[in-house]
Amino acid sequence: MSLRVAVLVSGEGTNLQAILDKVHGREGIEVVGVASSRAGARGLERARAAGVETAVFAAADHPDREARDLALADWLDERGAELVVLAGFMEILTGEFIRRFSGRIVNVHPSLLPAFPGVRSIERAVDHGVRVTGVTVHFVDEGVDTGPIILQRAVPLSYPARIEEIEDRIHAVEHELLPQAVRLIAQGRVRIDPVNHRRVLIEGEGGDGDG
Repeated sequence: MSLRVAVLVSGEGTNLQAILDKVHGREGIEVVGVASSRAGARGLERARAAGVETAVFAAADHPDREARDLALADWLDERGAELVVLAGFMEILTGEFIRRFSGRIVNVHPSLLPAFPGVRSIERAVDHGVRVTGVTVHFVDEGVDTGPIILQRAVPLSYPARIEEIEDRIHAVEHELLPQAVRLIAQGRVRIDPVNHRRVLIEGEGGDGDG
């Protein structure tokens, strides 16, 4: 199997780096473009260092969000992107963009969804005193972190807890789980359950919850 991947970033790009390091150029997987909402995003430098084409689609450079997302979608299509990965892309995409790439957009989120969707997920989990949080990779739909779940991995917590240490542990899991999801999709092993569209079926999945 092969898979042409585009990655959207807004900041540091550590999840992008994990994809570049672990799956780009392997098993037919190729990162064909990295786009950012911010010209100063460190993720763009990471992409250029890997020889991957980059572009910036700042909202201020377009009449409105719909126009920005249309330009972004056209750029992705021009590069033949088959999968769009949101790797720290800190902007809401329009419904039209999501429908255009329906079933082909994935996101990584720092909680065990459906718990703590949206922003400040790690801080909210700690404030709530949960004993287990984690990481979710999911398909993107038009809701906020409501799309079908592909992979999850738990991260146990104990208190008192330093938020910086928890963030480091969460990010380490993200850097493993997101490339794993891209690899499974490239292998053709991931599909939406035709009976229950909320669920994802993974061919050959074991019982450990990590795919």
